[in-house]
Amino acid sequence: MKLYYKPGACSLSPHIILNESGLNYSVEKVDLATKKTEHGADFLAVNPKGQVPTLELNDGSILTEGVAIVQYLAHKVPSKHLMPGAGTLEYYHAIEWLNFVSTELHKGFSPLFNPQTPDEYKTIAKDKLLKQFTYVNSVLEKQDYVLGSSFSVADAYLFTVTRWAAAVKLDLSALKSLTAYMARIAARPATAAALKAEGLH
Repeated sequence: MKLYYKPGACSLSPHIILNESGLNYSVEKVDLATKKTEHGADFLAVNPKGQVPTLELNDGSILTEGVAIVQYLAHKVPSKHLMPGAGTLEYYHAIEWLNFVSTELHKGFSPLFNPQTPDEYKTIAKDKLLKQFTYVNSVLEKQDYVLGSSFSVADAYLFTVTRWAAAVKLDLSALKSLTAYMARIAARPATAAALKAEGLH
């Protein structure tokens, strides 16, 4: 398999899960401004959406959208317990968290990365994000990972998106349980390897 990624972008989440999975894979960096890969290929020919993450499977087919990719990978290696068993309530809690990170956190950062967003709106966006992260912190006060006692695909996604706070000067330092959680996820060998591979260390 091949993961198309941009360093530090949401593609970091499946990069971490690929490492956790133990599956064989390669990576190819993408310049999202020019839509060219590091080897000069036309990225739009690979994924017409022009977005990362994009996963090219062994048969040449393409899977896009991070939430879909991490679940696909988790189901390839059920023994790793990266996703609860399908049909269980825990499974739907994992879907719940993936959706929360996607819609409330990931998309919440979008206006902060857009230079055309007015400063007044950026303040509103930051306030909303802080409220959502305060909720996440309250969950992590009671347990080590968002689903309870074990790491899952939802943690890889939450870790990836929470890292963006520093880039937009969103101060989360008062959220002590979240801060400890970020250190805990960063210390995992699979996470450390993905960060190093993307030049983020």
